[in-house]
Amino acid sequence: MTKAKRLERVVALALELVSRPTHLFSFSRFCEKFDVAKSTLSEDVQAIKNGINLFGLGDVETVAGAAGGVRFLPARSAEDDGAFLLTLSERLMEPERVIPGGFLYMSDLLFTPHVVSRLGEIFRQRFADSRPDYILTVETKGIPLALMTARAFDVPLVTARRGSRVTEGSSVSINYVTGSAKRIETMSLPRRALPAGARVLIIDDFMKAGGSAKGLCDLASEVGAKVVGTGVLITTSEPAGKMLEDYLALLVLEAVDEQKRLTRIHPLVRNE
Repeated sequence: MTKAKRLERVVALALELVSRPTHLFSFSRFCEKFDVAKSTLSEDVQAIKNGINLFGLGDVETVAGAAGGVRFLPARSAEDDGAFLLTLSERLMEPERVIPGGFLYMSDLLFTPHVVSRLGEIFRQRFADSRPDYILTVETKGIPLALMTARAFDVPLVTARRGSRVTEGSSVSINYVTGSAKRIETMSLPRRALPAGARVLIIDDFMKAGGSAKGLCDLASEVGAKVVGTGVLITTSEPAGKMLEDYLALLVLEAVDEQKRLTRIHPLVRNE
Protein backbone atom coordinates (compact mmCIF):
# COMPACT_ATOMS: atom_id res chain seq x y z
CA MET A 1 0.00 0.00 0.00
CA THR A 2 1.31 3.45 -0.92
CA LYS A 3 2.10 5.58 2.11
CA ALA A 4 -0.62 8.18 2.55
CA LYS A 5 -0.01 11.89 2.59
CA ARG A 6 -0.82 13.74 5.80
CA LEU A 7 -4.03 15.30 4.48
CA GLU A 8 -5.26 11.92 3.25
CA ARG A 9 -4.39 10.33 6.59
CA VAL A 10 -6.17 13.04 8.60
CA VAL A 11 -9.32 12.65 6.50
CA ALA A 12 -9.34 8.88 6.94
CA LEU A 13 -8.64 9.19 10.68
CA ALA A 14 -11.45 11.73 11.14
CA LEU A 15 -13.87 9.46 9.30
CA GLU A 16 -12.95 6.51 11.55
CA LEU A 17 -13.53 8.56 14.70
CA VAL A 18 -16.80 10.13 13.55
CA SER A 19 -18.21 6.84 12.24
CA ARG A 20 -18.20 5.42 15.77
CA PRO A 21 -18.74 8.25 18.25
CA THR A 22 -17.70 7.79 21.90
CA HIS A 23 -15.76 4.61 21.09
CA LEU A 24 -12.24 4.62 22.50
CA PHE A 25 -9.78 3.66 19.75
CA SER A 26 -6.25 2.69 20.74
CA PHE A 27 -3.38 4.72 19.36
CA SER A 28 -1.56 1.52 18.40
CA ARG A 29 -4.44 0.54 16.11
CA PHE A 30 -4.13 3.74 14.11
CA CYS A 31 -0.32 3.74 14.19
CA GLU A 32 -0.34 0.30 12.63
CA LYS A 33 -3.08 1.11 10.13
CA PHE A 34 -1.49 4.33 8.87
CA ASP A 35 2.12 3.20 9.40
CA VAL A 36 3.13 6.27 11.42
CA ALA A 37 4.80 6.96 14.75
CA LYS A 38 2.71 7.84 17.79
CA SER A 39 4.06 11.39 17.77
CA THR A 40 2.90 11.85 14.16
CA LEU A 41 -0.49 10.40 14.96
CA SER A 42 -0.82 12.77 17.93
CA GLU A 43 -0.32 15.72 15.59
CA ASP A 44 -3.02 14.37 13.28
CA VAL A 45 -5.43 13.94 16.20
CA GLN A 46 -4.73 17.49 17.38
CA ALA A 47 -5.49 18.84 13.89
CA ILE A 48 -8.84 17.01 13.87
CA LYS A 49 -9.59 18.21 17.39
CA ASN A 50 -8.89 21.83 16.44
CA GLY A 51 -11.19 21.65 13.40
CA ILE A 52 -14.05 19.99 15.29
CA ASN A 53 -13.78 22.50 18.14
CA LEU A 54 -13.55 25.43 15.74
CA PHE A 55 -16.89 24.62 14.14
CA GLY A 56 -18.61 23.54 17.37
CA LEU A 57 -19.16 19.93 16.31
CA GLY A 58 -17.98 18.31 19.53
CA ASP A 59 -14.60 17.30 20.86
CA VAL A 60 -11.82 14.76 20.34
CA GLU A 61 -10.65 13.36 23.66
CA THR A 62 -7.40 11.54 24.30
CA VAL A 63 -7.06 9.14 27.23
CA ALA A 64 -3.59 8.46 28.59
CA GLY A 65 -2.26 5.11 29.75
CA ALA A 66 -1.94 1.58 28.44
CA ALA A 67 -5.72 1.24 28.11
CA GLY A 68 -6.10 4.73 26.68
CA GLY A 69 -6.65 6.03 23.21
CA VAL A 70 -8.69 8.61 21.34
CA ARG A 71 -12.43 9.14 20.78
CA PHE A 72 -14.83 11.57 19.20
CA LEU A 73 -17.53 13.05 21.44
CA PRO A 74 -20.35 14.64 19.41
CA ALA A 75 -21.76 17.79 20.99
CA ARG A 76 -23.35 20.98 19.73
CA SER A 77 -24.02 24.24 21.48
CA ALA A 78 -27.30 24.78 23.29
CA GLU A 79 -28.19 27.32 20.60
CA ASP A 80 -27.62 24.80 17.78
CA ASP A 81 -29.63 22.12 19.59
CA GLY A 82 -32.41 24.60 20.26
CA ALA A 83 -32.53 25.65 16.61
CA PHE A 84 -32.65 22.01 15.49
CA LEU A 85 -35.49 21.19 17.89
CA LEU A 86 -37.38 24.31 16.90
CA THR A 87 -37.16 23.30 13.24
CA LEU A 88 -38.30 19.81 14.16
CA SER A 89 -41.27 21.16 16.12
CA GLU A 90 -42.24 23.34 13.16
CA ARG A 91 -42.22 20.29 10.89
CA LEU A 92 -44.37 18.40 13.39
CA MET A 93 -46.88 21.27 13.39
CA GLU A 94 -47.56 20.95 9.67
CA PRO A 95 -51.38 20.76 9.29
CA GLU A 96 -51.34 17.57 7.23
CA ARG A 97 -49.76 15.67 10.14
CA VAL A 98 -53.01 15.74 12.13
CA ILE A 99 -54.80 12.49 11.35
CA PRO A 100 -58.28 11.23 12.37
CA GLY A 101 -58.59 10.54 16.06
CA GLY A 102 -56.48 13.52 17.06
CA PHE A 103 -53.20 11.70 16.42
CA LEU A 104 -49.98 13.20 15.15
CA TYR A 105 -48.17 11.51 12.27
CA MET A 106 -44.40 11.52 12.85
CA SER A 107 -43.17 8.14 11.60
CA ASP A 108 -41.44 9.71 8.60
CA LEU A 109 -39.23 11.79 10.90
CA LEU A 110 -38.59 8.94 13.33
CA PHE A 111 -37.33 6.83 10.42
CA THR A 112 -35.16 9.53 8.83
CA PRO A 113 -31.53 8.66 9.71
CA HIS A 114 -30.04 12.15 9.95
CA VAL A 115 -32.92 13.36 12.16
CA VAL A 116 -32.79 10.54 14.70
CA SER A 117 -28.98 10.52 14.58
CA ARG A 118 -28.94 14.16 15.71
CA LEU A 119 -31.56 13.44 18.37
CA GLY A 120 -29.42 10.57 19.64
CA GLU A 121 -26.48 12.95 19.98
CA ILE A 122 -28.66 15.41 21.90
CA PHE A 123 -29.70 12.66 24.31
CA ARG A 124 -26.06 11.63 24.71
CA GLN A 125 -25.11 15.17 25.60
CA ARG A 126 -28.00 15.55 28.06
CA PHE A 127 -27.33 12.20 29.75
CA ALA A 128 -23.52 12.17 29.50
CA ASP A 129 -23.09 11.98 33.28
CA SER A 130 -25.37 8.96 33.60
CA ARG A 131 -22.82 6.65 31.88
CA PRO A 132 -25.29 3.95 30.75
CA ASP A 133 -24.21 0.43 29.84
CA TYR A 134 -27.35 -0.18 27.78
CA ILE A 135 -30.15 1.76 26.11
CA LEU A 136 -33.62 0.30 26.70
CA THR A 137 -36.80 0.95 24.70
CA VAL A 138 -40.06 -0.79 23.85
CA GLU A 139 -41.11 -1.82 20.35
CA THR A 140 -41.65 -0.36 17.82
CA LYS A 141 -41.62 3.32 16.79
CA GLY A 142 -39.09 4.30 19.43
CA ILE A 143 -36.49 1.82 18.17
CA PRO A 144 -34.73 4.10 15.62
CA LEU A 145 -34.42 6.90 18.19
CA ALA A 146 -33.11 4.52 20.84
CA LEU A 147 -30.72 2.89 18.36
CA MET A 148 -29.16 6.25 17.42
CA THR A 149 -28.84 7.09 21.11
CA ALA A 150 -27.10 3.75 21.65
CA ARG A 151 -24.78 4.60 18.75
CA ALA A 152 -23.97 7.98 20.27
CA PHE A 153 -23.11 6.31 23.59
CA ASP A 154 -21.40 3.34 21.89
CA VAL A 155 -23.45 0.87 23.96
CA PRO A 156 -25.90 -1.91 22.99
CA LEU A 157 -29.63 -1.40 22.49
CA VAL A 158 -32.11 -3.66 24.27
CA THR A 159 -35.73 -3.79 23.13
CA ALA A 160 -38.63 -4.89 25.32
CA ARG A 161 -41.47 -6.60 23.49
CA ARG A 162 -45.19 -6.65 24.04
CA GLY A 163 -45.05 -10.43 24.15
CA SER A 164 -42.20 -12.95 24.44
CA ARG A 165 -40.37 -14.70 21.58
CA VAL A 166 -39.27 -18.33 21.86
CA THR A 167 -36.19 -17.52 19.76
CA GLU A 168 -34.84 -15.29 22.56
CA GLY A 169 -34.94 -17.90 25.31
CA SER A 170 -36.50 -17.44 28.73
CA SER A 171 -37.95 -14.00 29.40
CA VAL A 172 -39.13 -11.86 32.26
CA SER A 173 -42.62 -10.44 31.76
CA ILE A 174 -44.55 -7.83 33.69
CA ASN A 175 -48.02 -6.36 33.51
CA TYR A 176 -48.29 -2.59 33.57
CA VAL A 177 -51.12 -0.08 33.41
CA THR A 178 -51.12 2.35 30.49
CA GLY A 179 -51.37 5.84 31.88
CA SER A 180 -53.86 7.17 29.33
CA ALA A 181 -56.33 4.36 28.60
CA LYS A 182 -55.80 2.59 31.95
CA ARG A 183 -55.51 -0.74 30.15
CA ILE A 184 -53.36 -3.58 31.44
CA GLU A 185 -50.61 -4.42 28.97
CA THR A 186 -47.71 -6.88 29.04
CA MET A 187 -44.07 -6.33 28.14
CA SER A 188 -41.24 -8.83 28.28
CA LEU A 189 -37.46 -8.90 28.15
CA PRO A 190 -35.09 -11.83 27.53
CA ARG A 191 -33.28 -12.70 30.77
CA ARG A 192 -29.89 -12.56 29.07
CA ALA A 193 -30.49 -9.12 27.54
CA LEU A 194 -29.59 -7.12 30.67
CA PRO A 195 -27.11 -8.38 33.27
CA ALA A 196 -27.79 -7.67 36.91
CA GLY A 197 -26.29 -4.36 37.98
CA ALA A 198 -26.26 -2.89 34.43
CA ARG A 199 -26.83 0.84 34.14
CA VAL A 200 -29.78 1.45 31.84
CA LEU A 201 -30.98 4.58 30.04
CA ILE A 202 -34.58 4.41 28.82
CA ILE A 203 -35.37 6.17 25.53
CA ASP A 204 -38.80 6.40 23.88
CA ASP A 205 -40.48 8.49 21.23
CA PHE A 206 -43.67 9.58 23.02
CA MET A 207 -45.04 9.91 26.54
CA LYS A 208 -48.59 10.79 27.50
CA ALA A 209 -49.12 9.68 31.08
CA GLY A 210 -45.91 7.69 31.39
CA GLY A 211 -47.31 4.17 31.72
CA SER A 212 -44.94 2.58 29.19
CA ALA A 213 -41.89 4.36 30.62
CA LYS A 214 -42.88 3.29 34.14
CA GLY A 215 -43.31 -0.26 32.85
CA LEU A 216 -39.79 -0.19 31.37
CA CYS A 217 -38.39 1.00 34.70
CA ASP A 218 -40.17 -1.83 36.51
CA LEU A 219 -39.00 -4.36 33.93
CA ALA A 220 -35.37 -3.22 34.27
CA SER A 221 -35.61 -3.47 38.05
CA GLU A 222 -37.11 -6.95 37.73
CA VAL A 223 -33.91 -8.23 36.09
CA GLY A 224 -31.66 -6.38 38.57
CA ALA A 225 -30.61 -3.48 36.32
CA LYS A 226 -30.38 0.14 37.49
CA VAL A 227 -32.25 2.85 35.58
CA VAL A 228 -30.04 5.95 35.36
CA GLY A 229 -32.40 8.14 33.33
CA THR A 230 -35.40 8.35 31.03
CA GLY A 231 -35.52 10.43 27.87
CA VAL A 232 -38.44 10.94 25.49
CA LEU A 233 -38.73 12.91 22.29
CA ILE A 234 -42.25 14.25 22.92
CA THR A 235 -44.35 14.43 26.06
CA THR A 236 -47.85 15.84 26.37
CA SER A 237 -48.66 18.75 28.65
CA GLU A 238 -51.69 16.83 29.95
CA PRO A 239 -51.97 15.03 32.22
CA ALA A 240 -49.59 17.20 34.21
CA GLY A 241 -48.96 14.43 36.72
CA LYS A 242 -47.08 11.61 34.99
CA MET A 243 -46.67 8.10 36.34
CA LEU A 244 -42.92 8.73 36.07
CA GLU A 245 -41.56 11.73 37.97
CA ASP A 246 -37.98 11.97 36.70
CA TYR A 247 -37.61 12.25 32.94
CA LEU A 248 -36.25 14.51 30.21
CA ALA A 249 -38.39 15.54 27.24
CA LEU A 250 -37.06 17.36 24.20
CA LEU A 251 -40.48 18.55 22.99
CA VAL A 252 -43.84 19.08 24.68
CA LEU A 253 -47.13 18.65 22.85
CA GLU A 254 -49.65 21.22 24.05
CA ALA A 255 -52.64 20.39 21.85
CA VAL A 256 -53.85 18.66 18.71
CA ASP A 257 -57.04 20.13 17.21
CA GLU A 258 -58.34 17.69 14.61
CA GLN A 259 -61.01 20.10 13.32
CA LYS A 260 -58.65 23.02 12.76
CA ARG A 261 -55.74 20.71 11.90
CA LEU A 262 -53.68 22.58 14.46
CA THR A 263 -50.81 21.30 16.59
CA ARG A 264 -48.87 23.21 19.22
CA ILE A 265 -45.43 21.87 20.15
CA HIS A 266 -42.65 23.60 22.07
CA PRO A 267 -39.01 22.48 22.26
CA LEU A 268 -36.72 21.72 25.16
CA VAL A 269 -38.73 20.97 28.26
CA ARG A 270 -37.10 19.46 31.31
CA ASN A 271 -38.94 17.93 34.23
CA GLU A 272 -37.14 16.51 37.24
